[in-house]
Amino acid sequence: FGKEPKRLAVSEAAMLVALPQLPEKRRPDRKLSIAHAARDRVLTRMVASGLLGEREAARAALDDVPAIRRPLPALAAHAAYAVLPRAVTGQKLRLTIRKSVQEGLEQVARDAATRLGPRLSVAMVLADARTGDILGEVGSADYFDASRSGWIDMTRIVRSPGSTLKPFIYGLAFEQGLLAQETLIDDRPTDFSGYRPKNFDMGYQGDVSIRQALQLSLNVPAISVLDAVGPARLLARFRQAGVTPILPVNQAPGLAIGLGGVGVTLRDLVQLYAGLANGGKAHTLHDGTEPANAERSTATILDDQANWQITDILSGVKPPEGAAQRGVAYKTGTSYGYRDAWSVGFDGRYVLGVWVGRPDAGAVPGLSGYVSAAPILFEGFVRSGLAAVPLPGQPAGVARPRRDDLPVTLARFGSGADGLVQATPTEPAPTIIFPPDGARVDLGATATEATPLVLKLQGGRAPFRWLANGKPLVGLDRRRTATWQPDGAGYSTLTVIDAAGRAASVKVFVE
Repeated sequence: FGKEPKRLAVSEAAMLVALPQLPEKRRPDRKLSIAHAARDRVLTRMVASGLLGEREAARAALDDVPAIRRPLPALAAHAAYAVLPRAVTGQKLRLTIRKSVQEGLEQVARDAATRLGPRLSVAMVLADARTGDILGEVGSADYFDASRSGWIDMTRIVRSPGSTLKPFIYGLAFEQGLLAQETLIDDRPTDFSGYRPKNFDMGYQGDVSIRQALQLSLNVPAISVLDAVGPARLLARFRQAGVTPILPVNQAPGLAIGLGGVGVTLRDLVQLYAGLANGGKAHTLHDGTEPANAERSTATILDDQANWQITDILSGVKPPEGAAQRGVAYKTGTSYGYRDAWSVGFDGRYVLGVWVGRPDAGAVPGLSGYVSAAPILFEGFVRSGLAAVPLPGQPAGVARPRRDDLPVTLARFGSGADGLVQATPTEPAPTIIFPPDGARVDLGATATEATPLVLKLQGGRAPFRWLANGKPLVGLDRRRTATWQPDGAGYSTLTVIDAAGRAASVKVFVE
C-alpha cells in the first residue's frame, strides 16, 4: 500500500488479514475479484465480532483493492543493513538520512547506471557541511542488482581519487603564501627525480595561471606545487581533518598522491570537501549507523583565506553541458586505468560526492569524471529537493590581485626576490648541444645570403633567452631550438639563459 502500518485504512488492514490464508490465490495483482471477496468477508467477520460498526464496514467495502504489487521498501538499504547490529527490540534507531533526499538520489543513481551501461555502478553521498549530517547516501545503483554487485556499499570502499585532491594541494600553497590565483606556473614535461607526470589529454599548455591550472586539472603544475608544500604535510592535514588515506604497503608519501596514488573512500572525499563548504572547518560525517559512543570532531582543513581562494576557483569550473546553473563549486577526477570517475561539489551548505565505476575495479574505457560523474552530481543536487545556498562572499582582508599587481615573488611560481624562478636540485642546467663549443661552422658567411644556424639546447627551465655576442636574438622562447643569422665570418659567442637565470655558452667560428 506504500505506507506505514499505522496509516493503513480499515479496508487495507482487512486485505492484509485475508492474504496469509491463501496468499497466491488471493493476490490482488493476479486475482482481483477473489481478493476483493476475501477482504469483504474479513470486514463481515469484524462486524460480527463487534470490532467494527456496520456503517464503517460498508464504507470500507467501497474502497478499491490495489491491482498492482508495490516493491518492498528498500530506501538506504546499505545504511539500514549497517545499523542492524545496533538494533534492540523495542528501541527505535534514527538515521540522519532524509527520505525525500534519499529517494531523489536513488532515482538519479538508477537512471545514470542505466545510461552508463552494464556492470557499472553509481554511489553518492550528500551531507550538510555545517553539521556533518549525511542527508542521503547511495551505496550502489540497485542493492538487488547482482550484475552490478549492488550489495557492495561503494561509499565505504577504498579507491584511487584521481585528481580530486588537487584543491587541497593548492590550498596549502595559498596558506604558505607561495602563490596567488594569477601566479603563472609552467605546464610542460617535467622530471621530478624520475617521476614524470603527464596530463590527462597528453598535451601541455605552457604558461598558465594557478586558477587555470586547477580549473583545467593540469597534472604537472599540481605536482610542482605539491613538491613545494610536501606530500607528508598534505597527508598530515587530511589526518587532522579526520581522514586517513591509505598508502601502498611500506611506502612513504610521494608526489604520486597528488594524482590519485593513495586510497580514500567516497565518504572521505565528501568529508574533506565539506570542510571547503564550511569555511575550512571539516566536521566528522555521521549518518546514525555509528556506535553511540563514536567520536565526532571538527578540524581545520584550510585557513579562511586559502579556503575562499580555492572555493572561488572551483566555482568557476564550467558545468557539464546541459547542467542546471546552481552556483556549485566542484572538482572531478579520474583514476589511473579509467577505473573510477569522481565528482565532488558544494554550495554554501551542502556537499555531494559521486563515484562511478565497476565494483570489481575493472577498467572502463572512456570513463572520466567530467563526462561520467559530473552530470550525475548536478542532477543529484536538483533531484535532492534541497534549496540552493549561495557560496560565501569574499572575506574581509582577502585579496585577489590582478596579475599586473602581483609582487615579483608571486608573478611566477617558484620565483625568488629577483624575479627568477628557483631551480630544483634535480633540474638540470641548460646545455647547448648544437653547435658544440669550438666548432667551425660553414654557413657561407662570405656569400650574399648566409645560411641560418640552428641552435639546440637540452635541460634548463623554459622560457629561454638566446644571445649572440651579448645581443638578444629574439624574445623569450619556450622551444629548445632557435635560429641565428650571423652578421659575417669570424668568432661568435652564443649564450642561452633559462627562467632560473642559469646560462650556458659556446664559442664557434663561422665560415
